[in-house]
Amino acid sequence: MEITLQPGTRTLVVQDPAMIRAMLTDPIASTLDKGPFFDEMRVLLGDSVVTVAGEEHSAKRRQMYPAFARPELGRYVDIMRTSTEAELATWEPGRRMDVRETMIRLSLEMLTRTVFSNRLDASTFRELRQNMASVMDSVGLRIMLPAWVKRLPIPLNRRFDRARAAIRTTISQAIADLRTSGDGPNSGDMLSVLMSVEDEKTGRPMTDEQICNEVLTLALAGTENTATVLAWVLYELARHPDIEADVLGELEQVLGDRPVTFADAGQLPILDRVIKEVLRLHVTGWILTRRTLTETRLGTWTLPAWHEPRLCPARPAPRSRPVSRAAAFRSRPMAGRYAEAPAGSPSAVGAGKHRCIGDRFATMELITALATILRQVRFTLAPGQTVDPVARATVRPGRCS
Repeated sequence: MEITLQPGTRTLVVQDPAMIRAMLTDPIASTLDKGPFFDEMRVLLGDSVVTVAGEEHSAKRRQMYPAFARPELGRYVDIMRTSTEAELATWEPGRRMDVRETMIRLSLEMLTRTVFSNRLDASTFRELRQNMASVMDSVGLRIMLPAWVKRLPIPLNRRFDRARAAIRTTISQAIADLRTSGDGPNSGDMLSVLMSVEDEKTGRPMTDEQICNEVLTLALAGTENTATVLAWVLYELARHPDIEADVLGELEQVLGDRPVTFADAGQLPILDRVIKEVLRLHVTGWILTRRTLTETRLGTWTLPAWHEPRLCPARPAPRSRPVSRAAAFRSRPMAGRYAEAPAGSPSAVGAGKHRCIGDRFATMELITALATILRQVRFTLAPGQTVDPVARATVRPGRCS
């Protein structure tokens, strides 16, 4: 469909999953750039692996790869599990909980301990959490605004600018502290790995600004998406104790009494496919943007060069039909013993040449956190309680009804 975002302009909004998939993969993807969402993210993140395009994007992916190699992921899982266990130790039986806010705290804890080891004190950690929340809440709105509105000294822009500056200051200080400590290559965290990688053309290490850009990218993308998916999984399992029992049975069979490790990820197919089914039902990315580089044919539309279509993969079920989503979650995973999601389903990590480089990292966060939480805690809902989705930086759980 077409909508008017600014007077005198028409913007194509794509919701069909197959068409979205086609726009993310070749040959159509080769005629598209990332668009205004990533222009906005570039203001925040600088030239990072998420914001650049073309050969520069490919080169940055290769440069970042050591931070996501299998040996590093194995170490990260231990940190993720320890962070989850520490969070669980603060929970009290019978307490009412805002699950999404708790998962935000947990995902930020997992990521900061993975990236920074233990270099952030409690006060700095709290400030980082607040500033990241402020930035992510602003981004979803700012990408829909004309450029001139973003330059106005309105509260939305002032909050965004303050939070952005504070986050970069925190990350830059952590980098400086690690450099002066002399522990860089030996600290075992992601920050030390990034400090050791070299530019493939110059052979020089990444600058502090480049490292800051990449760490900020990981922090913002990882925290918001991971927390939202964790919250939706826990919500759906609370609604469907039969499926939760299947997951628990698998965890008992594979893990017994021992903690989850990196090697277990491929041995938990039921948990993995339940996560994928939740991603299908609760697509976290409500909007992506692209920009045509040449005249592009898309379905029945012929888009001129420099048109900026919006991709909206999230299509929440109407509030008047809550049973349809519950029935889909119950029947689809059980069919064929937890069948895979159909081809063409939108992915939380994108597709094609711009598929998220941290997809394996995010998958390990989800599996580690869920395998640790579910064996210790049962979540329950009040009779008849449902949770409505709300679109912010992601399509996250909103108010209860």
